[in-house]
Amino acid sequence: MKLIKWITSSLRAKLLSMFIILTAVPLLVVGLISYQKSYNTVSDHSKASTQLVADQLARNMDNLFGDTERILEMGKNPQVLQFLYSQSETYEDAKSILQTFKFYRETYKYDKVLNISMVNFYGKGISERKGVFQLDRNPLRNPYFQYLTQYPDAILRIPESAYSDLNRLDGFTYPGQNALSIIAAVKQRITHEVIGFIIIDLNEAMIDDFLANTVIGKTGFFYINDHYGETVFQPQSSSASRTILEQIAEEPMTAQNDSFVLSTKSKPQFIVYSTSEITGWKIVGVVPFQEIIAEANGIRQLIIVSVVLSAIFALTLYFFLTNRLTLPIQILMNKMRKAANGYLDAKVTPTGTDEIADLGNSFNIMIEEIKSLIDKNRREQEQKQMAELRTLQAQINPHFLYNTLDSIIWMAEAEKKESVIKLVKALSRFFRLSLNKGRDWVSIKTELEHAHNYLVIQQMRYHDILQYEMDVDPELQVYPIMKMTLQPLIENAIYHGIKNKRGQGLIRIVGYAQDRDIILTIEDNGIGMTPERLAQLQEELEMPIDSLTPKQDDDEGGFGLLNVHHRIRLYFGLPYGIEMESIHKEGSKISIRIPKK
Repeated sequence: MKLIKWITSSLRAKLLSMFIILTAVPLLVVGLISYQKSYNTVSDHSKASTQLVADQLARNMDNLFGDTERILEMGKNPQVLQFLYSQSETYEDAKSILQTFKFYRETYKYDKVLNISMVNFYGKGISERKGVFQLDRNPLRNPYFQYLTQYPDAILRIPESAYSDLNRLDGFTYPGQNALSIIAAVKQRITHEVIGFIIIDLNEAMIDDFLANTVIGKTGFFYINDHYGETVFQPQSSSASRTILEQIAEEPMTAQNDSFVLSTKSKPQFIVYSTSEITGWKIVGVVPFQEIIAEANGIRQLIIVSVVLSAIFALTLYFFLTNRLTLPIQILMNKMRKAANGYLDAKVTPTGTDEIADLGNSFNIMIEEIKSLIDKNRREQEQKQMAELRTLQAQINPHFLYNTLDSIIWMAEAEKKESVIKLVKALSRFFRLSLNKGRDWVSIKTELEHAHNYLVIQQMRYHDILQYEMDVDPELQVYPIMKMTLQPLIENAIYHGIKNKRGQGLIRIVGYAQDRDIILTIEDNGIGMTPERLAQLQEELEMPIDSLTPKQDDDEGGFGLLNVHHRIRLYFGLPYGIEMESIHKEGSKISIRIPKK
């Protein structure tokens, strides 16, 4: 909707849309169809060929294990069964078994078989490399032997990384080589009772060679996961990070073979896998997805170049024509936008006598009328603001006078004549400073004297619970401040803080400069405010000025604060005004921020 509205609202946009529709759109549609077709073809072909490589690698693995595991047929040899079943053996029996080992090697050319061993439950064994030997520990303590005892038909294939101690059952090690051990149970012919185990140690270098010699793309590689998703074989030159391998392991690989694209933080990876039928291991291939679709990217670049050249041609022709047809309208539109944003000195210099020139003259006349109306409105707003200031100030004086007269009545009833006289004199000085010959502004020094007179009045009433201190930098006392700023806040501190607290109360008035501002703080050690009441007052401080009215619940101490805050905010604006801090049962702190003016 926004695009349609923009096109229909601008002549220039209509011309641009026409050129785009006639040139770039047809080429873009044809290019996208061609790119999508070629991308799918190339991508499917690359995925299929990569899947074939993974399947071939799985078959090679199966052939390797199938050929090697023919040695397990020796478990059916009568001489082997006799050797494992009995606790004693003859030299001829051992020699015959070793000849059988040799026969299998010469027949099947087992170059990568490092050793063939057999061992029975009593630890007696025979090894191709060591001959007859006796283990110094119970073979059934080996977890893999225990497993084969329970599942005698299983064949275990244990990499060096999973069980490095297996190759040392007969005390022989393979320096500089890692062994993949194939373990199977040897069963008695008739009862099928497990009587021993046969172990084939296969050089892992053969599997590493398979992985290293089989590549996909330019930087891809294959690795092998076991039934539990743990990596058992991985070429040392693999470029995949540990994070990518862990992310691949989290993906479900339930099919026999499949492929998918894995999203990573760096760049997408194409994952292909196939399952070995003999071992059940997953042969997983990893290659950056961009390498799989490299040819499709070349087609995409050609399409992008063609579209960009067409767009440049269309835009060049567009700007040539629009400069001839719409430039005068564009100038008038820009001037109108500036005027709408508040720049009322934006005027058009009409050229010619056509309709556009007439629009320019009418625009200039309209701007002059608007400026005149704005000046008139500004003067009316200033007068209104002064009236509001005086109204707000007038709300404070009766409020204070009521409380002060209440104090005088209380002293008169107590027959404290001297105190009444002293209080009336202080009240007289207080109102003389309050009137200030009708002026709304006084110096900070005069406002402090005004506050001092008020505190004297209140101290006479609360002499046993009220003390006060003033500490304002003398250099700041020459700056002006609106009169009746401090007194309402001091009044709140007394009536809603100290009065409600047991013990001696203290009010501190402090003033200091902060950058280009003056900060005056009124701090008391009174009862403070609850978090709920503090949050309510802070919210009311941000309410509109016209909502400021005396509230009937002013016994909670909000009206005086709001009155002073809105008087300052009405005159100076943000960020000036009042900020409040209070801790219940500890005290309150009111900060007044005004500019140095």
